[in-house]
Amino acid sequence: MPEAFSEFIDDIEDLISSQDITPKERYASRKNVSVRSRKRDAKSESEPVEKVILESVVPGTQTIYVKTWGCAHNNSDSEYMAGLLAAHGYKLTEDKWQAQLWLLNSCTVKSPSEDHFKNEVELGQSRGVHVVVAGCVPQGAPRSSYLARLSVVGVHQIDRIVEIVEETLKGTYGRDIGTSLPELLWKLVEVIPEGCRLRLGMTNPPYILEHLAEVAKIMHHPRVYKFLHVPVQSGSDQVLADMKREYSRADFEHVVEFLRTHVPGMTIATDIICGFPTETERDFEDTLRLCDKYRFPSLFINQFFPRPGTPAAKMTRVPGQEVKKRTKQLSELFRSYEPYGHKVGETQEVLVTDVSHDKNYFVAHNEYYEQVLVPKEDKYMGKMVTVKITDATKFSMMGQPIDKPKMAGLTAPLKKGEVSGVCQKSETNTSIPIPIVVLMFAVFLRLIWMFL
Repeated sequence: MPEAFSEFIDDIEDLISSQDITPKERYASRKNVSVRSRKRDAKSESEPVEKVILESVVPGTQTIYVKTWGCAHNNSDSEYMAGLLAAHGYKLTEDKWQAQLWLLNSCTVKSPSEDHFKNEVELGQSRGVHVVVAGCVPQGAPRSSYLARLSVVGVHQIDRIVEIVEETLKGTYGRDIGTSLPELLWKLVEVIPEGCRLRLGMTNPPYILEHLAEVAKIMHHPRVYKFLHVPVQSGSDQVLADMKREYSRADFEHVVEFLRTHVPGMTIATDIICGFPTETERDFEDTLRLCDKYRFPSLFINQFFPRPGTPAAKMTRVPGQEVKKRTKQLSELFRSYEPYGHKVGETQEVLVTDVSHDKNYFVAHNEYYEQVLVPKEDKYMGKMVTVKITDATKFSMMGQPIDKPKMAGLTAPLKKGEVSGVCQKSETNTSIPIPIVVLMFAVFLRLIWMFL
């Protein structure tokens, strides 16, 4: 929607379309959750509150405060989002100071509502509270200064509220504390011991695009795997738009080509969903061409499954047989190429970390996080090993060790009782055992008794 990219929208009705979820559909996911008028907090709003820093986030265990301004449509949106959050285990509260996150849903119908919304956002920011904003105001004026560094839910994205809340509570890429993913990674590699390696997990194109150059530099660090999982889901821009994805095929291709150019040999894994309700045969052909173009060594293929409570769950499904046909076509394309055959004969440094599914080998990974199977000998587990690649299959390589294993971060294993990082001086123990001292003292007393 073009208006979303201008400073302000011309007409509030431009935000509402015939494709929107109706209030009746929204109420279907309420699960006995309602958003009621709230009493004024007895606690002073100026009372400082410590910022909620979550070292480990277990989704669905936090408490959320929901506040709504404006029209009935907004109230319906809030109830819909509250229902989704409650269905995923989150607790709702009317006491804002008991919550780890505020979900503020706004409206531009009346300027006083917008002013109150802005004041509430700034209050949350000043107290270090996690804030997610939704509704017309952030979508109509996305570049407003007071919305900087906040998670924003557009009026057409409310079905993704659970995902957005989870990412916000985790402090996605450090934005909530004024830092970024590259800054975090550079700090981590400073403390990772030699012989250990860091693997980045999954990221979506919108999150990685702004940090591509810096991430590419980090990938060259010897203690970071040259690997990234970037799910694209479809090669069709129309399907991506219907999925409410915030990126295009061109965005994804830019990520892949930039990283492969600046980090030669880098492994990029991706995901594909076959049979999304609006996917046509032409859309699927676009996906096939994308996968054939890049020939990803790791490709996770999934059939569409309707997630309850989402707009896609109410869409007309692609016939099951057609979904199976498309899944089979994509799977056959994936099986048609061999990603590791050209590496037979290479010498690689691998880190051994796991046991193979058949229990016959230890599993190691090279610098590109490609799987290398090595002999199942205890001396290799948890250590860096130099291997020669002797064979390759679709999903892994066989490695024959050609050197002694190296203990990660240490020159030799610690002896029992030794503490890592603590130097202990060896001293000759010249003390006499206590039992001998007692015996000698007893003999001395006996001699004195005899000569008295």
